[in-house]
Amino acid sequence: MNLKLLAAAAIITAFSAPAFAANSYYVVQDSTTKKCTVVHEKPTTTTSMVVNPAGKVYTTEADATAAMKTITVCESK
Repeated sequence: MNLKLLAAAAIITAFSAPAFAANSYYVVQDSTTKKCTVVHEKPTTTTSMVVNPAGKVYTTEADATAAMKTITVCESK
């Protein structure tokens, strides 16, 4: 009985894990324009740099946008 329950829980977790990862937002800065934007995926290019405090990953776009306004390097000049 416990083995079946454990197997079912493992299968549910395996299928639901990607859904949680899909809600990741990052604040990134373009190194050439110095402009910050919110993106869904962590950048892999050298022209964009994540500027989230302590590498924080936001779960909503609204949270990331609000945080972007408080990050020093993203403030409008």
